[in-house]
Amino acid sequence: MSRHRGVKNMNYSEEYDEYYNTYGQSLEEDICISPNTERQFMYNRSQPSTQRPHDSSDLMNTSVTEEDDDAEQDLDYYRNLSDMDQIERVKLISCVEEMENVVGETIPESLLIRAAKIHNYDIKRALDSVLNNHTFDPNDYLRNEPKGATNRVRDQCDTEVAKINKTLGQLVVNKSEPNLKALASPVRRNLDKSRLESGHQNQYSSPNSPASSRTGSRMSSPNHEKSSESKTTKPIQTKALNPELALIEYNKNRNSGKPNINMVVIGHVDAGKSTLMGHLLYRLGFVSQKAIHRYETDSKKMGKNSFLYAWVLDETPEERSRGITMDIAESRFETNARAVTLLDAPGHKDFIPNMITGATQADVALLVVDATKGEFETGFDLGGQTREHTLLIRSLGISQLGVVVNKLENVDWSQDRYQEIVVKLSAFLKQVGFKEQDISYVPCSGLTGENLTERSKIKALCSWYSGPSLVEIIDNFKPPDRLISKPFRLSLNDVFKGLTSGICISGRVEAGTVTVGQKLVILPAGEQCVVKSIAIDDTPIPTAFVGDHIVMTLLGCDLNKISVGNLVCDASNPAPVTTRFEARIVLFNNIEIPITRGFPVIFHYQSLSEQAVVRKLISQVHKGTGQVIKNKPRCLLGNSSGFVEIEVQKPVCVELYKEYKDLGRFMIRASGATIAAGVITKIVG
Repeated sequence: MSRHRGVKNMNYSEEYDEYYNTYGQSLEEDICISPNTERQFMYNRSQPSTQRPHDSSDLMNTSVTEEDDDAEQDLDYYRNLSDMDQIERVKLISCVEEMENVVGETIPESLLIRAAKIHNYDIKRALDSVLNNHTFDPNDYLRNEPKGATNRVRDQCDTEVAKINKTLGQLVVNKSEPNLKALASPVRRNLDKSRLESGHQNQYSSPNSPASSRTGSRMSSPNHEKSSESKTTKPIQTKALNPELALIEYNKNRNSGKPNINMVVIGHVDAGKSTLMGHLLYRLGFVSQKAIHRYETDSKKMGKNSFLYAWVLDETPEERSRGITMDIAESRFETNARAVTLLDAPGHKDFIPNMITGATQADVALLVVDATKGEFETGFDLGGQTREHTLLIRSLGISQLGVVVNKLENVDWSQDRYQEIVVKLSAFLKQVGFKEQDISYVPCSGLTGENLTERSKIKALCSWYSGPSLVEIIDNFKPPDRLISKPFRLSLNDVFKGLTSGICISGRVEAGTVTVGQKLVILPAGEQCVVKSIAIDDTPIPTAFVGDHIVMTLLGCDLNKISVGNLVCDASNPAPVTTRFEARIVLFNNIEIPITRGFPVIFHYQSLSEQAVVRKLISQVHKGTGQVIKNKPRCLLGNSSGFVEIEVQKPVCVELYKEYKDLGRFMIRASGATIAAGVITKIVG
């Protein structure tokens, strides 16, 4: 009974002397409540039960009624969606979400739905009616109806309009609480700037009311600054840009700024690729000092002090614990002359398929080699990934290469060691097919940062090297020719459910352009969809062009029917879907078993990997001239070339090499090694 100690001798008259004087005051917030509110929650026995302010049964009935009303509205909403066709459903969802982005939760969703339907999914007119507290005109709803519309439709419209006008009349606006999110939005800032330049009044103003009469109303809220932006936006498009207009838009949006290149970083495991690029991003100002300090602290705790810059790109716990890159790490940075999309590829042999996925998205490449004694020889001469990676990128069409001789500080910046590596690599790269003028060499240190963004001032290096730094090598890369006039193609690298409605996909635009509102089809599943939004690095854009790495939000498609490796195409110009095709392949010299009829392989195409079988050996041809050496050979040996027919286990979406060079290439692997590269020449069926 120790918890009652001191209670027995308490003076209750002094303890509770001021109790009833402070009853109606909030002890937590120290804010007085009104006497009416106090009486509402005070129980008075002398008052008849019929005069009591609230009865518990009434409160229960009221809450149940409100919940029933909300449930009924939700059922009406989904019932309406199920009765509409796909295009109408997409328009309604897109219109309502755009309106919700403007007004937030201040207006019921049922009201926004009705307004969108009455105004035929015109966002501007629907917002104009809702935000300005206009009365709805039933003729707006019937204007797009066919001639001879029945009275039933008009009666239904009158009922809907009456509900909207009644709800609008009951809305109360809080004048003192602006929408902070809308205040900070770039749309608001751009709109205010355009208004100052034009000097015009709000274009959503009612013609019958002066501008001053809306002071403190919905039109003065920051939410409605965003709504006026929809006045200037283009209407929702349903068709792709024609080739002439696409070329004009591309020259206008891309050629006016820094050229964009996609660069993949390759090399043997532990060559220092992630450390090199992480330090480069830090030197260029794309990684904060605070983040580097955190990486340094965390890496010291794990006993990996030298991995602090590598953790800029290696973000997963497994990659950090093992100290290797396991998947493609994507980042963006800009130099004085280039806008670069960086793709850091894994170097371990177990993750070659992931490296192929990154290489198929690249325009140029950086080959990183370790100058430490014994390490270069391991990656180049003793079956390492230096040779294999170089063969892969050349087979996938990459012709520009920068060779980074890394960790040169481990050999005291030795010129002899640098020249030894350059001589060995030059002969090999020429044999693979790289031209001498397309290869650049640069010595540097990814850990110390020497010769990355500025030319080194270390005497041991400056005494014999006066060439460009790594950033200058990147600036000298030439952007490739883009297939801007071709129909839209995107190789799907990732698919996920976004925070809002719709399915989010990511990948690189391989050809053509894509705009918001365009109809697309995802193959081979055949899922049709409409583009809701497009973003690059979380920045919304109206149009994306070939070469861009984008994230799109799609409406009208099923997440369960979409997978990585699918091809997203323009709905009016889809790519062919097949299980059999003819191709010309070039076999590498590392093949142990000759390729014969029925030989099982793994077919790597963009982000797709699929089981396949070589069904026919059509002919063997000369590697240089392409002249037929033998028809219907019994087998194809290493370091040879020929035409074969390949059958994949499941339908795939492919393109011919003569029409889409990047989409017409593929790789063949067997027994854990890459044995051949090929181009698709004919689709059989």
